[in-house]
Amino acid sequence: MSTVAETTTGERSSARRSEKKAGLSDRTRGERRLGWKLAGPAFIVMLLVTFYPIAYALYLSLFNYRLTDPAARKFVWFQNYITSLSDPLFWKATGITAFITIVTLIVELIFGMAIAMVMNKIVLPRKTLRTVVLIPYSIITVVSAFSWLYAFKFDTGFFNHWLHFLSFGAFDPTYNWFGGTWSSLTIICLSEIWKTTPFMSLLLLAGLAQVDRSMEEAAEVDGASWWQRQVKVVFPSMKAAIMVAVVFRALDAFRIYDNPFIMTGGANNTNTLSMLVGQTTVSQAEIGMGSALAVLLFVFVLIIAAGLVRLFKVDLTGGNK
Repeated sequence: MSTVAETTTGERSSARRSEKKAGLSDRTRGERRLGWKLAGPAFIVMLLVTFYPIAYALYLSLFNYRLTDPAARKFVWFQNYITSLSDPLFWKATGITAFITIVTLIVELIFGMAIAMVMNKIVLPRKTLRTVVLIPYSIITVVSAFSWLYAFKFDTGFFNHWLHFLSFGAFDPTYNWFGGTWSSLTIICLSEIWKTTPFMSLLLLAGLAQVDRSMEEAAEVDGASWWQRQVKVVFPSMKAAIMVAVVFRALDAFRIYDNPFIMTGGANNTNTLSMLVGQTTVSQAEIGMGSALAVLLFVFVLIIAAGLVRLFKVDLTGGNK
């Protein structure tokens, strides 16, 4: 009896799989094949270009290898990883990186959505508005970082003088924004938000363009408020665009290097994980330890990407699950 039951269950499972495959239309299967033909070559090239550096970094991370003494290179297995994960400096840099990522991502998502809604509603000067909004994103990151550095320095900057004037002399014009941890992080986050919010708004604008306006109008007729229409109709309809924007910006923010390097150089506990990798590999010439840190950074990026995709539960090929 158990054998018959198992056979029946297996047949039912096979039938369900066959029905699921048969449920795909010829057009859908053709579109999938075309998609693989178009994206396949680029995907293969990307794998070939990125696989070697990642594999080589993983290989070097297993050695105690100092560039100034290559003859003394020694295979140490996973000792570099154990040393890194047990070092408070590594976790402090990881915490600073996570803080910058979370703060900038939340603020950019809010402001990016607001800017995208404005650009989506305005009709006449639409091209001009989009061009103006994208100006900060078009500026090179190093140039942007130096601009914010000189604007907030107490000796060469103008921001302290503005605050001193607007506060009727209450604000100290000699206040050093880069003299403490939290004040330095504030400027780093502001500069990152100012530069990359246009990128976020552009991605969200593409999602807003896909929202069915008839559904929003129907909700308005039913008496839904503006906020209810956004939560119940607009945001769910552009869930895929929000996921793409959040994933792209989270991964980019977690690899932040330019702004803190130029503004503080890692002083006052503002070292990020990417800066720690650079300092270990370049400044200290510790190739093995630096490679291990780079691999850990790569693992964190993979975890963030997988976690966000799982959180949004969006199937980009077939809609929401």
